[in-house]
Amino acid sequence: MSYPERDPERTRALPPQEQYVAPRQHEDQYVAVPDEEVVSERVEDSRAKRLRGVGVACSVVSFVVGLFAVVLALHIVLTLAEANAGNGFASFVRDFSGAVSLGFEGLFSPGSQKLAVLLDYGMAIIVWLLIGAAVNFLIRRFFTPGVNREVKYRRRIT
Repeated sequence: MSYPERDPERTRALPPQEQYVAPRQHEDQYVAVPDEEVVSERVEDSRAKRLRGVGVACSVVSFVVGLFAVVLALHIVLTLAEANAGNGFASFVRDFSGAVSLGFEGLFSPGSQKLAVLLDYGMAIIVWLLIGAAVNFLIRRFFTPGVNREVKYRRRIT
């Protein structure tokens, strides 16, 4: 198979090849002229570390609060479905949800036991989610660095 010859009129708008260096796939999108020296520096930003720590703390709080809410909701579902109370899983969920119910167990006393569990543990779910949202708000509010900051770094030339 033979290729046609280049048409100079068609490639006239392209710059000469020796002045342009295409960026590499995994490097910055910096276009460099071959004679120019590119210096890269590593700057440690304490703000980034702090933001990462705040994100991890908020993730842990969200996970714990979500776990408590899921266990409480699972207890509601098992009670409404009349699960066997002697089952190991059902008794574990009942004991765990009793421990994290925040004292709401027995708060409401309607005529039905199922409705009482739904209201008591449903209220505990709502309160846990509000507690988690408040704690996450406070963590982000007080531990996130402000916008006015000065970046200090030491330049090392090798």
